[in-house]
Amino acid sequence: MIDAITENIHGYCKEHTASDNKLLSELERYTWDNEDVPQMISGQIVGKFLQSIIRMIAAQKIVEVGTFTGYSALQMAEAIPLDGEIHTCELMKKHTETAQSFFDKSDYGKKITIHQGPALESLETLKVGDFDMAFIDADKSNYLEYYKRCLVLIRSGGVIILDNMLWSGSVIDPIDDDSKALRKTGDYIQEDKRVFNVLFPIRDGLMLCIKK
Repeated sequence: MIDAITENIHGYCKEHTASDNKLLSELERYTWDNEDVPQMISGQIVGKFLQSIIRMIAAQKIVEVGTFTGYSALQMAEAIPLDGEIHTCELMKKHTETAQSFFDKSDYGKKITIHQGPALESLETLKVGDFDMAFIDADKSNYLEYYKRCLVLIRSGGVIILDNMLWSGSVIDPIDDDSKALRKTGDYIQEDKRVFNVLFPIRDGLMLCIKK
């Protein structure tokens, strides 16, 4: 019964959230049809949450850790100005190729630059304090290091959003390595006096951090 109620509520929320454009819907279908772990895609509600934050803080330059098939990058590119920039980091070549193929079909794709390779190395090449916002949705083992680096990259008043911070609830009593890494990250952020943070039970947990 609880699962059915939750599913119905999620459906109701999607129905009362701004719709995706045609290409985003196509990309979501492609991901579910062709990827081994398609649930890694952030989805409409998270995408529109990201767009909401972009509009609220008038973000122009964004760094993303974890491109996957490019869905969240395209969501954010839609909301930033024509001269805005998104720098997204992805390790796997097949994902960068998929993402770029959809970026090439989008009116917003030219705003996006993919940095292929280990994200921690790519992040080191970006300019400190040059970004308004960061979105982290990559391998969980490096979440804390991604957060620390992104905090340096964003300006005062900028925002970091981390996905999967609930990890299906396993962070409450973590046993596996990913759950432990996410719990460690959450605990670190909670004690980090450089940010104001709130954890939303949206999808699999979105942590919002505002840099003081």
